[in-house]
Amino acid sequence: MNNEAIIREIEAAELKKEMPELRVGDTVRVSNRITEGDKSRIQIFEGVIIKVQGGSNRATFTVRKNSNGVGVEKTFPVHSPNVEGVEVVRSGKARRAKLFYLRKLTGKKAKLKEIQK
Repeated sequence: MNNEAIIREIEAAELKKEMPELRVGDTVRVSNRITEGDKSRIQIFEGVIIKVQGGSNRATFTVRKNSNGVGVEKTFPVHSPNVEGVEVVRSGKARRAKLFYLRKLTGKKAKLKEIQK
């Protein structure tokens, strides 16, 4: 076996079995495991997905939320063991792949239209 096949086999074992389909514009609730010393807890981060990139086990998505008037963005690896779960709260209509323009907008302008399923 060559090196690429071995790497692909190891990466395939690390992939999560069940992950919701993540699309740009979706509002998600990410359960992230935080470890502080010998204690660990789960912290919820809820916001809009502004970027999805990568593939296979290297895929990441960036979530943006407004916290006390300050925009906060976090990038989460999709298949990380620290990401306990991702729940799609609502699906938003996005006409582009990256929603970086939301960084400049505030209030109602920063909202996306909801897609009814």
